[in-house]
Amino acid sequence: MSVVIIGGNECMERQYKKICEKHKCKAKVFTRMKGNLKTQIGQPDLVILFTATAAHKMVKCAIKEAQRSGSRIERIHSSSASALEGVLAECVAAN
Repeated sequence: MSVVIIGGNECMERQYKKICEKHKCKAKVFTRMKGNLKTQIGQPDLVILFTATAAHKMVKCAIKEAQRSGSRIERIHSSSASALEGVLAECVAAN
């Protein structure tokens, strides 16, 4: 399962990837807006938005690309490791 994480804390980026690996997911993490974010998102199975720490422009771009590719979108207010664990456990169990 491929996952794209939008937002979150830069210092937690490596921890987010480890959590995804633990759930057998391949992850891309974008904590800051990049000019070519639209092309880097690709066609993931799941897009996770950390709404408290993501810029509005990033969120709009990610949602547009997720809808275009038919990806599932999950919004989380907290950008903590335990919140990510909960969402991944739920989504992996659903697949």
